[in-house]
Amino acid sequence: MAEKVKKYIDETIDNIRKDREVTKELLDDALKWLSKDESRHREIGLVLSKYVETLQRSNEQLVKVVTLM
Repeated sequence: MAEKVKKYIDETIDNIRKDREVTKELLDDALKWLSKDESRHREIGLVLSKYVETLQRSNEQLVKVVTLM
C-alpha cells in the first residue's frame, strides 16, 4: 500500500511541476507582450491574474502533498 501511495504522490508532484512550468512560460510570454505597450494591460490584465492564481493553486497543492507525507 505504501508503494502505491508513494507512486501517486510522485505522480502528483510531477504533474504540479509540469503545470507550473507551462504556466510560467505563458506568464513570461504575456509579460513580454505587455512590456511593448503598457496600454495593453487592459487587454491582458485578467489573463495575467489567472496565471498567477494557477501558480498559487499549485503552491497550495504542494503544501497538501507535503502534509500527507
